[in-house]
Amino acid sequence: MPNLVEPKLISGNANTPLAEAVAKRMSMHRGINVGLVDARVERFNDGEVFVEVFENVRGEDMFIIQSTSNPANDHLMELLVIADALRRSSAQRITAVIPYFGYARQDRRSKARTPITAKLVANMLVEAGIERILTLDLHATQIQGFFDIPVDNLYAAPVFALDAMHHFKGADDVMVVSPDVGGVARARDLAQRIGAPLSIVDKRRGKPGEVAEMTVIGDVKDRTCLIVDDIVDTAGTLCKAAEVLMEHGAKEVHSYITHGVLSGPAIERIGKSVMKHLVITDTIKPTEEVLACKQIRIVPTAPMFAQAIMNTWNGTSVSSLFDHKTLQPIYEGMYSSV
Repeated sequence: MPNLVEPKLISGNANTPLAEAVAKRMSMHRGINVGLVDARVERFNDGEVFVEVFENVRGEDMFIIQSTSNPANDHLMELLVIADALRRSSAQRITAVIPYFGYARQDRRSKARTPITAKLVANMLVEAGIERILTLDLHATQIQGFFDIPVDNLYAAPVFALDAMHHFKGADDVMVVSPDVGGVARARDLAQRIGAPLSIVDKRRGKPGEVAEMTVIGDVKDRTCLIVDDIVDTAGTLCKAAEVLMEHGAKEVHSYITHGVLSGPAIERIGKSVMKHLVITDTIKPTEEVLACKQIRIVPTAPMFAQAIMNTWNGTSVSSLFDHKTLQPIYEGMYSSV
């Protein structure tokens, strides 16, 4: 049954523009003003996080919008402290909307005496009083099982499918490429949505952080290749994969990556790479360098998150947003010609 209370949004400092865009979209759909709850999320002089909520949230359905992106520890701590503040203020339900779930790459013990930090973070979020998680493209979908609370994992593939069908409309030479064997399922999903064949770049690492060899599985000659992945960090592997595809006869290379971490030399590498475009989402607040890079294009996630929040609030299906045909009206104006 839908709650009588209205959904209320509160944001940490990780990605305020995205939080404001979500609030704006919800205002448009609901016909009433949905703003961010007035609060301050600050630091003491020694770096401790301090939160103060200036509005009454007793009995309210609260949604905290906060990516745990760089600096991951600070933004994670903000999320935990905000949740604790809301719980102690008698909020009815607390949902954490985490567009980019940091620490997701530490989802298993790859070597002896290493942590499973994704599980540790899951425990911390639940202990802080969070009752539901809403996120996008978890690095490993099994992380949902680390929680004993509901986790709704949205997918960027439907939005990327709309974008690809819009920009490559009528092209019959499109080939979707997975940059490694582990990402085949994600790449296959997009390939099926746009009706394109699939290829794989098999990489072998000489030592951590270095790719010794790359092999292309599939014929990419005279193809427009779309590399699909969930995270681009330093962009070394991505740019190398683009070079290998071009060496194998690809006509041009574009990339669709959900989370643009883009740390270290990433922007410089992308600027010098053979890729024509790198398409990312705004789950992580883009820096000035990212916005200035001509090869990078950002697609918004606010329409999808706004709809997912409203569906969560009124008790309707979130999985309906897994279909790009359902998302097309939500992205009205952007991909109306698809």
